[in-house]
Amino acid sequence: MCGIVGFWSNLLDEVENQIYIKKMSEELNHRGPDYGGYWNDNSESIYISHRRLSILDLSIAGNQPMLSHSGRFVISFNGEIYNHIEIKKFLEEENKKIKWRGHSDTEILVELIERFGLEKALSKCVGMFALAIWDRKEKCLQLARDRVGEKPLYYGFSGINGERTFLFASELSAIKKWKYFNNEINPEALLELINYQSISAPNSIYKNIYQLMPGHFIKINSPNEYFLDSSKSWWRLTSTIEKAIENPIKDKSQAIKLIENKLKNAVKIQSIADVPLGTFLSGGVDSSLITALLQSQLNRKVKTYTIGFEEQEFNEAPFSKEIAKFLKTDHNEFYLTSKDAQDLIPKLSEIYSEPFADASQLPTHLVCREAKNSGLSVALSGDGGDELFGGYNRYFLGEKIWKRIEFAPFLIRRLIGKVGTRLPEKSLDGFLKPFGFNQIGNKIKKLSDRLSYIKDQDDFYFSLISQWKDPNFLFENDFIQSKSFNLPEALLTKIPSKFSNDLTAKMMIYDALHYLPNDILTKIDRASMAIGFETRAPFLDHRVIEAAWKLEMNLKINSKNIVKSNKWVLREILYKYVPKHLIERPKAGFAIPLADWLRGPLKTWAGDLLSKDNINKDGYFKSLEISTLWQEHLSFTKDNSSKLWPIIMWQSWLENNS
Repeated sequence: MCGIVGFWSNLLDEVENQIYIKKMSEELNHRGPDYGGYWNDNSESIYISHRRLSILDLSIAGNQPMLSHSGRFVISFNGEIYNHIEIKKFLEEENKKIKWRGHSDTEILVELIERFGLEKALSKCVGMFALAIWDRKEKCLQLARDRVGEKPLYYGFSGINGERTFLFASELSAIKKWKYFNNEINPEALLELINYQSISAPNSIYKNIYQLMPGHFIKINSPNEYFLDSSKSWWRLTSTIEKAIENPIKDKSQAIKLIENKLKNAVKIQSIADVPLGTFLSGGVDSSLITALLQSQLNRKVKTYTIGFEEQEFNEAPFSKEIAKFLKTDHNEFYLTSKDAQDLIPKLSEIYSEPFADASQLPTHLVCREAKNSGLSVALSGDGGDELFGGYNRYFLGEKIWKRIEFAPFLIRRLIGKVGTRLPEKSLDGFLKPFGFNQIGNKIKKLSDRLSYIKDQDDFYFSLISQWKDPNFLFENDFIQSKSFNLPEALLTKIPSKFSNDLTAKMMIYDALHYLPNDILTKIDRASMAIGFETRAPFLDHRVIEAAWKLEMNLKINSKNIVKSNKWVLREILYKYVPKHLIERPKAGFAIPLADWLRGPLKTWAGDLLSKDNINKDGYFKSLEISTLWQEHLSFTKDNSSKLWPIIMWQSWLENNS
């Protein structure tokens, strides 16, 4: 894991270029504290840097930027190629005379790219990555990102006096250190933040700076020739799904065997490291299964880590502890208090160099920090299991709810919606908890509020993932020029025809394309890399993804069982390693008691950020609308915490980036 950064520009002389590539690189020290390397071609004014977090081949032979053996290609690479040993053997068969400098996956990757070209080389890789590679012969720069978006890559241009500088980096903070960076705030990105808690690729918070889409690459021949639509896909989830469903698996025993074998292999290759490795253990199905599979493959105790809360409604630490005890892991647990949150919150705008508002960013960073402080360098997580195997409550409830409202006349929907919005949230939570659903009252009220405009399945899904039907009314008119609110690009993807009327499958695909990379993976990457800590997700091995989509939906979601409804195949595998009674309980998710904290220990801090003076000074939001939301929350009239948090995170980020 590392950080990459660079630019291609004719604006500065050699001395200034050296100064600014160093400044930009130093902004990523946290991602790569072990070594900082630089390379440049003065004749083309291309400058590339790399910050290294040493995980494989700790020697200087693994330092970057790295030249291919022929000297043609220069690479700056962030991530891991898990099957690099297999690729190395393949390359040695191709070229018996090849002499390796060390055993880093970067050296193997750059030779693979030289042998086959970027696209074909990447198709042979199993891993997570973002990379920049300069071709010294063709004088062109290529950037690429892994299949599902585990590693970030920003790119774009900043101009002055009609001249463009092409910039790229793992984080926006590095790009902003460019001497002439002057890009304005992107209104579309801010709208996305307020509505989805995160900013969706290809947007970034700045105009003309983009996030490379997962599974995409771009080729740049000149700093002045770049356009957004020049990125191309080298891997597509929908194509993978279409191929997988050609030969669907219906047999239960076959499904269990297939997924267990794929996950075992993914855990095995992702546990290769030259530094201490462990797992995050939340006590849920996904993390418990990853931990169990890893422990079964090792002859030592796996180090496991979990976060707990003083508020029992949110605390799953006791469940994690019981599972760890059964698996005989070396277990570590830490508790997140409101005081911890207060101490950490001012640092969030630095940890997330772009505004980000999934409140679970707090416990996520804390568990990474504590694992790092205890001597761990790498942790396996259960990320991706929900999107692949039907883990979210909306997958189970969505189809049921939609079938009941699909044929209802508009007036009936409105009536149901009005009744739903008036039901007490805590009463709903209490009523549904025995059926296996925790903290779902707010979601039901949100859905009730939207019944007046839901027309089809896509509208229904949008209503479940959005904070607002359209957040434009919150903004000052001179900031938001257009009153139309567009869906993120990932949600405009053409769904395989087999699933055109399958709401559950569509939601899982949309989540994998949108929510997973833009929220879940962004959260864990920044939370971990802020302190030079690596996380890996075996569920996101593309071979596991392919296998998961071969399964018929009833092997993932059992709609006849309201308690044990989701991730059927994963549960069946897990039961081989952990007793059922330790697993079967309501899904809580990785939530924090945000609503209570905003009314209590975080009230003063949040109130200052949301004050009329601050809102009016910044000029983005209408202070009256924000004040109404805040007062409704403080008075217990409504739980507006999920709507307020993105606004608070924006105000905090803005305060620290003005």
